[in-house]
Amino acid sequence: PPHEPEVVRQEAPPRQLRDIILYFGSHDGNNLIPESRELSDCMDQNSCIQATVQALINGPVGDLSPIFPSHTVLLEVSEKQGTAVVNFSRDLRQGHPGGSSSELLTVYGLVDTLAANFPYIRQVKILVEGKSVESLKGHVDLSKPVPADFSFTLSSESEAPEG
Repeated sequence: PPHEPEVVRQEAPPRQLRDIILYFGSHDGNNLIPESRELSDCMDQNSCIQATVQALINGPVGDLSPIFPSHTVLLEVSEKQGTAVVNFSRDLRQGHPGGSSSELLTVYGLVDTLAANFPYIRQVKILVEGKSVESLKGHVDLSKPVPADFSFTLSSESEAPEG
């Protein structure tokens, strides 16, 4: 009888599940709200970071608002001495709706998501097509790494009081 190709099954590492928190936009577009997710195939730090950012781009499973344009392509991630470098396709800028709050949610949704899940990441440098950019649409300074800032995040669906 023909041999069953068993090589693939033997080489597949056990699927590791990791609980992560993703920050997406609130309905009013002014805050970030965490959504829990289980990531599989999170074998090393870099692939974990990449999978986390990809999950952010893919958008919320619940009824929160996505913070990335749907066509955004994640090109590369790396991390060095507490700074994550995340390189996106130009769709991140071309497809972005603009507006200061929308831009803040994209940037801090990314930075806070990485800082929350990878405590050693303290700031994130956002690249577009491998190049440093001034901003996405003129509101948030991206010329240097952006430190995490959880002042935009709400703990859950409860509306935080203004102030």
